[in-house]
Amino acid sequence: MQAKPASRPGAPARPSGDGAAAISFALVKGAPDACGPGCDSWIAAEGKIDNSAAARFRKFMKQIGDRKLPIYFNSPGGNLEQALAIGNILREKKASVRVGRTTLQECGLEPQEGEACTRLKQSGRELHGDVWTRGAICNSACPYLILGASSREIAPDVTLAVHSPRVILNFTGGVPSRELRAQAMQRAMERSDKMVLGYMARLGADPGLLTVARSVPFEGMRILTREEIARFALDRRDRVESSWMFEAAARGIVYKTILSRQDGETSFRTMRLQLVCFDQDRFELDVERNAPTGLGGAGLVLASGNAKLNFLWPPRRSGDRETWGVFLNAGQIRALAAAPLVEFGDAGANAARPKLGPFPVASDGLQSALKRLADTCPPSKAVAQPPGAAVPRTQGSSPQAAAQPAP
Repeated sequence: MQAKPASRPGAPARPSGDGAAAISFALVKGAPDACGPGCDSWIAAEGKIDNSAAARFRKFMKQIGDRKLPIYFNSPGGNLEQALAIGNILREKKASVRVGRTTLQECGLEPQEGEACTRLKQSGRELHGDVWTRGAICNSACPYLILGASSREIAPDVTLAVHSPRVILNFTGGVPSRELRAQAMQRAMERSDKMVLGYMARLGADPGLLTVARSVPFEGMRILTREEIARFALDRRDRVESSWMFEAAARGIVYKTILSRQDGETSFRTMRLQLVCFDQDRFELDVERNAPTGLGGAGLVLASGNAKLNFLWPPRRSGDRETWGVFLNAGQIRALAAAPLVEFGDAGANAARPKLGPFPVASDGLQSALKRLADTCPPSKAVAQPPGAAVPRTQGSSPQAAAQPAP
């Protein structure tokens, strides 16, 4: 009896992954700055890494020529050998890689993952759309291919996850014994590990990523922490900031996520910003962050150009997190969007003037996100108020603060 193990490591563990379409590569054009400052075009790589993915990717890259475009992967994983081959192509091309999901305008009301939209993605046409990070995934074999890129940017609101490879064994000459099957499985896993370790050695990558993956059965999935993403060099940045994005949920929101750590710190801190509207002239900005220590009675200040606004103290607290809120009118919102960045800082409650900390927040994406938010806002309601009065709250909104000039 002859055993012929045929490995197919890295297929996705989630049920939705097994039915995913084969990975497609499409050239997409969006609005100005859709993929970052000065970037309006990108390559969308969407779907499961199948047995011919690397050949199709090489052909696609040859077709687009010397254009240096970021590549956004959104994949549940798939064939490990093909993922490593794609990683080698990325290295050859000195590519810039990110994780994000692309929505195409040409799909209209069709589901983005439906058959009609998938055919569009595989058509080779230049398409039009938007790219999003929240909800995007790069799982199973996908993180390995990311390592091949010269530039790797992993947004703070995407998911990277790993697990042990899946190995399929084919035997000829009869039914193998349990012992023979176990031996064949062990050899196949050793071959898979050797292949990945050789790839990582050529890239100078940390083999700890494979150690983490092998600690999780194929049926499970281990989501990588931000600390692991940095340690395994998937993205070494100590500050990671998403663009401002609009989401049409039950209530339209504009949001942004920032992860950061200071020199010498091992853990990242998370700041989430969320903007909602009550009408065309009344907006609320909420800031959720780790509660700072040693700042008894401190408040939060926002500065944009010559304008400074105080978030009214105290914030809402939940465990080691705190949420601050401030009201803004339409003019203040427009000024916020027009500034290249704003600053947040802590201020002592009894200070004559607040001392801003060096915490700049970029405004990229804010103008287009605000335009989409404004389209969902009801008309303004004129409300007579004395100067300096707090903007009245809408029922159900969070009890936070009105916009107040900083002293």
